[in-house]
Amino acid sequence: MEHVEIDEAVEQLHTILDVVRWSVSRFNEAGLFFGHGTDNAWDEAVSLVLQCLYLPQEVSDQLFQARLTTEEKQHILSLVNRRIHERIPVAYLTQQAWFCDLPFYVDERVLVPRSPLAELIQAKFDGFLNNEPQHILDLCTGSACIAIACAYAFPEAQVDAVDISLDALEVASINIEEHDLLERVFPINSDVYSALNEQKYDLIVTNPPYVDAEDIADMPEEFHIEPEIGLAAGEDGLDIVHTILQQAPQHLNKGAWIIVEVGNSLVHVQQQYPDLDLKWIEFKNGGDGVFAVQKETLEAYFGSE
Repeated sequence: MEHVEIDEAVEQLHTILDVVRWSVSRFNEAGLFFGHGTDNAWDEAVSLVLQCLYLPQEVSDQLFQARLTTEEKQHILSLVNRRIHERIPVAYLTQQAWFCDLPFYVDERVLVPRSPLAELIQAKFDGFLNNEPQHILDLCTGSACIAIACAYAFPEAQVDAVDISLDALEVASINIEEHDLLERVFPINSDVYSALNEQKYDLIVTNPPYVDAEDIADMPEEFHIEPEIGLAAGEDGLDIVHTILQQAPQHLNKGAWIIVEVGNSLVHVQQQYPDLDLKWIEFKNGGDGVFAVQKETLEAYFGSE
């Protein structure tokens, strides 16, 4: 958008609804891709505008008729302009995202939270836990959104938030401190399990890099803004998943489960592990490509040490 067009919009738009409608039209005109917390232009525009105004994501219809100051309109439309021309996801523009109804700081050092694992966490992993877990591992933690959400779900649990990326762990540490969980959620720099020694867990949850080479090549521009280390995992997307599964039994307590998200690479998992008894999870709120498998099942498949 030209500066003249933005200046004209700032002058002629007045209410929150005016700015949202104008932004939706510009997003549709630009052919943006939505996949970082929203799936359509309206929700994307509403999220951006309300965040810029420091308002909750759910507001009354009456508030949409509130008039904006010139400074507010200029700020919002400058970010709309960046969203269109730089293809930057809204979460990076506002440095905020939501997961399990909790706010998280995010920037380009981590993926934007959007995992269907949120539904499992909010259900307290119903069907996979006989007792409240005391020690949980979040592998490939990124922003630590999964680790922190697990800490809220299980107030007595300690959660280890592991990532190979020091950049990601800096973001994780910001979120751990902002959620006042320094005593229960611990960021750990580790290549999968390498720095965990003999530590065992009552539950392991992981959303590792799992995008295969073909999908990486075909991704919309918005996804290329995210760190590739958090997405790409070799030709079939399973480079890290293989290690996670093979070594998991060493870090699971008796009867414990590991929950793994593999997204579109589920087809590769099914092809490469046809005889492994994986429990594929169905989600009420959408999403797929997540399976659960128990310690003893993995030991029988890979052989125990």
